[in-house]
Amino acid sequence: MVTYIDAASAPLKNTGAIRLYGAEDFEGMRRACQLTARCLDALVPMVKPGVTTAAIDRFVFEFGADHGALPATLNYRGYKYSVCTSINHVVCHGMPDDKPLRDGDIVNIDVTFLLDGWHGDSSRMYPVGNIKRAAERLMEVTYECLMRGIGAVRPGARTGAIGEAIQTYAEAERCTVVRDFCGHGVGRLFHDSPNILHYGKANEGPELREGMIFTIEPMINLGKPHVKVLSDGWTAVTRDRSLTAQYEHTVGVTSEGCEIFTLSPAGLDRPGLG
Repeated sequence: MVTYIDAASAPLKNTGAIRLYGAEDFEGMRRACQLTARCLDALVPMVKPGVTTAAIDRFVFEFGADHGALPATLNYRGYKYSVCTSINHVVCHGMPDDKPLRDGDIVNIDVTFLLDGWHGDSSRMYPVGNIKRAAERLMEVTYECLMRGIGAVRPGARTGAIGEAIQTYAEAERCTVVRDFCGHGVGRLFHDSPNILHYGKANEGPELREGMIFTIEPMINLGKPHVKVLSDGWTAVTRDRSLTAQYEHTVGVTSEGCEIFTLSPAGLDRPGLG
């Protein structure tokens, strides 16, 4: 049975209950999420052939420090980096290193800042130099999946409506949806209830209620949906080494639909821009 709880009285741990946040909480999330969005904007001119993901990691840490925020991933369950950088067939949780990005790569950069107790979580795809049309199309499909999922968010709908919107579009475009990872509640906690699946049926899952805050972050593959986690315990890759892409926004459920907290202030959060 699904339990909903006033976030103001909820303990700072994931109990399985779904938190309902108020107007002041939404304002805190706006600040944290807009800091994340501005960081992702600032990375646009930096992502090019020859740049290392280690350099991107340093940039994100310093950007946060300059604005009074900490990267939520740093030392999270033993993770040693300020950002996740997932290249080509890496689905998620790719770890920064000193290997230069190459012309034709695509990379997902996932940033979460902790600012004044609030977590702003978002990721985008970045083309590196001149990319192939197949990669460009995958990014376009994945972004559209995200926005269709967001379009299904409204009070009274169920989380399954988000998954159905994403899965229906992705499969119509001859792509597949990764099932091993999902969106999640976010706010005072980095990862909270509920889980937001990117596949399913509209009548499945918890009911969406005003005040809920969560991420939607579909991972879409050109090949089969199956993934495996490498021996480092973090890096997830497509089993068939097919290209994969991901876009992520943090949203809050409002009385009429939802608010996207992590929209780019410069309009750079869509494919083909920047």
